[in-house]
Amino acid sequence: MASIPFSATFPSYLHDLSQTKKIPVLSSSWPFSIPSIKSSLGSSKSGFLQHGFSSLSSSVPGFVFKSRSSGIYARAATEKTLYDYTVKDIDGKDVSLSKFKGKVLLIVNVASKCGLTTSNYTELSHIYEKYKTQGFEILAFPCNQFGGQEPGSNPEIKQFACTRFKAEFPIFDKVDVNGPNTAPVYQFLKSSAGGFFGDLVKWNFEKFLVDKNGKVVERYPPTISPFQIEKDIQKLLGA
Repeated sequence: MASIPFSATFPSYLHDLSQTKKIPVLSSSWPFSIPSIKSSLGSSKSGFLQHGFSSLSSSVPGFVFKSRSSGIYARAATEKTLYDYTVKDIDGKDVSLSKFKGKVLLIVNVASKCGLTTSNYTELSHIYEKYKTQGFEILAFPCNQFGGQEPGSNPEIKQFACTRFKAEFPIFDKVDVNGPNTAPVYQFLKSSAGGFFGDLVKWNFEKFLVDKNGKVVERYPPTISPFQIEKDIQKLLGA
């Protein structure tokens, strides 16, 4: 298959990546071809479709995919669920994620000074308010690995999210999502669903959708907004 041309106009977060030099900028053409795959959850905007990219290939080396009624799963090396992990909340208290058993979860790495911050926090707060009484939770994990855009202390992050955006969903301790100090919960999330660059979390506000059994059913790049995946959330809530 011919390589896919890379448009001169690319998503803003990829431009940010080029400026910080944390991840090499992709050349003028892709060195590999990427067949598209559509989630059975029905989201036509999953992956990089809006920017001319295709979603993750069903034959990417290292990932074996199988369809289930509620989505596309990557076969993880472990049978663990999200409920096997304990994390610290924004106040430093231990929280067992088993407390969220039976709920649909959207897990997102957040930042306070990103170009995507205002739109994502606004939409996340709206989605949470709309579905929180139906068994839906958002778990936000601050991360400072992308352009140093979450530099504040935990109290500063909490005040920013709760005061400026009226965020009521749980916010946790700042973590690493890539590299040697990756938080165990993110090791699990990434091993459960490979992304466009494999396991690598690309930028702030990447999202993982988790079903009522603690299994990852879909992964969305930073440019996919919460509103764009609302239908996927609705389907899992109704499952």
